[in-house]
Amino acid sequence: MHPLPPLPPAGRARVLLARMISSLAIVASGIQAATPSLPEWPQFLGPAGSGHPEAERPAPVEFGPGKNVEWSVAVPQGHSSPCVAGGRIFLTAARREDRTLITLCIDRATGKLLWSRERQVEHLEHVHGISNSATATPATDGEAVFAYFASYGITAYGMDGSELWTQPLPEAVNRMGFGSGTSPIVAGGRVVIDVHAGTNSHLLALECRSGKPAWKAPNPLFNEGWSTPVTWKEGAEPMVGVLNAQRFSARRLSDGSEKWFIPGLPNQTCATPAVGEGMLILTGAGVLGESTELIRPPSFDEAIAKYDSNKDGKVSTTELPKTLLVANRKASGGAGDMTLAQFITFGTGGKPVTMDRAEWEEGLKQFDSFAKSDLMTTRVMAVRTGGSGDVSQSAILWSESRGTPEVPSPLLFRNRIHLVKSGGVALCRDAATGKLIYEERFGTPGGHFASPVACAGRIYLSSDQGVVSVLESGDSLKVLARNDLKEPILATPAIVEGRLYVRTAGHLYAFK
Repeated sequence: MHPLPPLPPAGRARVLLARMISSLAIVASGIQAATPSLPEWPQFLGPAGSGHPEAERPAPVEFGPGKNVEWSVAVPQGHSSPCVAGGRIFLTAARREDRTLITLCIDRATGKLLWSRERQVEHLEHVHGISNSATATPATDGEAVFAYFASYGITAYGMDGSELWTQPLPEAVNRMGFGSGTSPIVAGGRVVIDVHAGTNSHLLALECRSGKPAWKAPNPLFNEGWSTPVTWKEGAEPMVGVLNAQRFSARRLSDGSEKWFIPGLPNQTCATPAVGEGMLILTGAGVLGESTELIRPPSFDEAIAKYDSNKDGKVSTTELPKTLLVANRKASGGAGDMTLAQFITFGTGGKPVTMDRAEWEEGLKQFDSFAKSDLMTTRVMAVRTGGSGDVSQSAILWSESRGTPEVPSPLLFRNRIHLVKSGGVALCRDAATGKLIYEERFGTPGGHFASPVACAGRIYLSSDQGVVSVLESGDSLKVLARNDLKEPILATPAIVEGRLYVRTAGHLYAFK
C-alpha cells in the first residue's frame, strides 16, 4: 500500500475512510482485499499441472477407510479432482436425474461443507459410459474459483461462494460423441479453457476478474480431444498449449497466436502433457488403445463351429456372445470394452449383420488393416519447447510407439516419466532419452483412469476398483502399499502439506 501524502487530519480521515469502504466492497464481492495465500493445488494435476506439490512433505503410504483418516465426507457424483487453496477444497458434481450442476467448497481442516452452488440446465451433454457431466476440475488463483461444465460454461465464485460472473459457452460436442474431459487453468490473470464445439471449437482466455474474453483462438480443425491446456515459458514469454487429435499447438498466452505446432499425432488424446526441464511429454493412444491389445476375431471355421446356432452355414452378429471381445479395456464391469458384434455393426446403427465365408474372411482383412492404421497409432514422446511453425523435424527429442495409456496423463518426476495402463501395468522411462526403465504389473488389476501423482519419492496410482497403489520412485518397480478404499476411483488425487485427498465414487477422504 502506498503511504498517504501529507494531509490535514480531516483530509487524512476521509482518505482512510474511503480506502476502508473500498476494501470492504472488495471483500463483499468475494475477492479478498488482503494478499491471498498461493493455491497449493490450484488445478487439475496441481501446481502448473506437474502432478506433485512444490513442497515435498511426505504423504501417507498406508491408508484406508479405517486407517490414517483425518476426515471423510460424502460427496455427490462427479469425476473432477480436488482443487485446493488455503483452507478450502473445491469440487464439482452433477445430478443427472434433474440435470443439476454443482460446485462444492469443503473446509480443508474438518471436511465440513462450507457452501454448495447449484445450476439446473435444460439438458446435459452426451458423455462416454465411463464418464460424468462433472469431469472438469475447478481452477483457482486463490481469490476466486472457476468451475467449468461442458453443458453450460464457466462460473467464477468468490471464496465465500458469491457468484462473481458467468460466461455461458457452447455445449461440448465432438465426432465421437463423448463430451468434454478438459479442465480450466489459470495463467497470467486469465482463465484458459479448450472449448470443444465442432468447427466452432476454440481456445479461450477470459479475464479472471471480469470474465470478459481476453482472446479467442479459433480451432476449426484438429479440435477433438479431452486434454487440459498446459503453460510454460520460452525465455520471458509465457506460453499455453493444448493437445488435440493429430496436433499439439503452442500459443502465446498474451494474445493466443500460434507460435509452433507438431502435426501427425495420434487420434485419441485424453492425457494432459507433462511439462518440465524445457520439454513437454505428449501421449496419445489409438481409438481402441494399443493395436497389440486388440483381440483378433476367430477364423470362419471356428466361428461356425462355436456360434452358428441356426446351422445355416453363416455367422450372424445376433449369434455372437457378448463376451467375445475385440477390445478389452480391463475396466471394472467391462466399461469401454468393444464386442465383435459391435465392431462389425459399427456405423450401421446396430442393425444385425449376417456373413458367409467370403464376407467373414474379408472382414478379417479389414480388421488387420484397421489394427495397422493411423486410427490405432499410439505415441509417447518428448518435445523440446521453442521454435516456430511446424517443429516436428527439429523439436522431437525421442518418440516411442508402445506403452501408452489411453486416459491417464504422464507424470514427469525426478527425471523419470511414469505411466500407468489399465490392467495394472506401470511403465517408467528416462525423461532425457525415453529409454524404458521398467514395464511391469504392480498387482492392481482393473481400469486406471486417474493420473499418477507423486510426492517425496513416492508414486500414487489409483484404480477404478478403489485401490490406491503406492510405488517407490526408482529404477525398479517396488510396491510399498496397496490401499483399498472400497469404492471406485476415477478422479486424480491431490497432495497438499503431507495430506492426500482422494475422491471416490461417493466420498472425499483426507489421509494424513
